[in-house]
Amino acid sequence: IDMWTRSYSIIVKDVSLEVLWTVWSDSNQWHTWKNNIEFAKIEGAFETGNSFVFKPKSGLRLVVGLPEVNPNKNFITATLFFGATMCDNHELIERADGIEVKITINIDGILSWVWRKIVAEGVVAGLPGQTEAMIARALKIQQKN
Repeated sequence: IDMWTRSYSIIVKDVSLEVLWTVWSDSNQWHTWKNNIEFAKIEGAFETGNSFVFKPKSGLRLVVGLPEVNPNKNFITATLFFGATMCDNHELIERADGIEVKITINIDGILSWVWRKIVAEGVVAGLPGQTEAMIARALKIQQKN
């Protein structure tokens, strides 16, 4: 079974990489700009090996792992479903014309086709709006400072 992968990216010119990272890595505040979640709650630091509880508005409460966190660069979340794993790589890439904000979603496993339909395709469809909301939040924070 092939792994299913989709990416979305946008170049941001008017927000610093550090502020973008601050918004992205503050998972306890995601509900303030992600309109599709009730909450995300982490105990301890947003770092490799930790995990957080995540509750989408239209779904079950999930435990999401952080198998990789590289501050100001990227973080990967991993969600285990029955028969599949969905990984989301969130990257900030410095480019000549700004900062590329890139999210790659992949889902793998024997039942990945089921979870792709139930979860992953909806996540991918929401990436443009969610990314714009994150950038807007970062702009607000940057303007305050």
